[in-house]
Amino acid sequence: MASTHRGRFAPSPTGRLHLGNAWAAVLGWLWARAEGGEFLLRIEDLDTARSRPELTDALLADLDWLGLSFDGAPTFQSRRLELYRASFEKLRATGRVYPCHCTRSEIARAVSAPHGPADEGPRYPGTCLGLSANDSADRARSRPPAWRFRPREGPTEFRDRVHGTFVQDVAAEVGDFVVLRNDGVPSYQLAVVVDDAATGITHVLRGDDLLASTPRQIQLCEALGLPVPAYAHVPLLLGPDGKRLAKRAGTPSLGELRDRAVPRERLIGLLAGWAGLADGGPVSVEDLVPGFRLDRLPRQQIPVEPSIVNDVLFR
Repeated sequence: MASTHRGRFAPSPTGRLHLGNAWAAVLGWLWARAEGGEFLLRIEDLDTARSRPELTDALLADLDWLGLSFDGAPTFQSRRLELYRASFEKLRATGRVYPCHCTRSEIARAVSAPHGPADEGPRYPGTCLGLSANDSADRARSRPPAWRFRPREGPTEFRDRVHGTFVQDVAAEVGDFVVLRNDGVPSYQLAVVVDDAATGITHVLRGDDLLASTPRQIQLCEALGLPVPAYAHVPLLLGPDGKRLAKRAGTPSLGELRDRAVPRERLIGLLAGWAGLADGGPVSVEDLVPGFRLDRLPRQQIPVEPSIVNDVLFR
């Protein structure tokens, strides 16, 4: 019987891929292949100010160097704006969104705005919710509005394949959140939900910094009548500063490894060692497929020491 597993890797072409990107890409690829499923590539290039064609080309070359194969051609978010707009209009027609004219600084200054999830900023206090159509139109003449989604009240619960049961009251903890920015570009939350459904994604593996985003995405799926994927949020690689690993941490980008002719098996082995899938020695991604299981992955964040990484990769 054919597998129903379809996963994806969805990088943004705003910089060179680093070890944290490779970590998520390899684990997502292994999960899909271990289940006999498909693995797709999506280029999240809605940030037109930072996304550049040369970075997309480098990204594709880096993934090829890693040895990851994808099923079908990559999709590009920048070419799917009409699809996002249609989904937004569906939300608008059902009364689940409303225009918001507040600036970030105005929201931050609001006395009644406790902090929500780190990715969302202060919880929106609902300032524009009660505006009349005339008042909203008047304000729109000086500043185009963003549009906020009104989540249903009560807990949203799902079972994460790594962390187990996760519960969040989106209305109480996050509040009304943006789905369309004031420049007409869809938010991450809306775009990712529409993209996953449009491409038939059934399983999403990503860093656990996005765990708290998932209830918002589930609510959008419900509002749009879309299927909800299975989720697995893996621990992050952390730099010496205790923050999510990035190029600034002193570890090499994948492009640097390619340029210096480092065997990719060294990097794959390093990642596999952190994941508890192998002993840390050189290995190919194909060799890891038979023994891959999500329950073998660590649950805690993984500190990365740049000097040790460089010794392993450049020895």
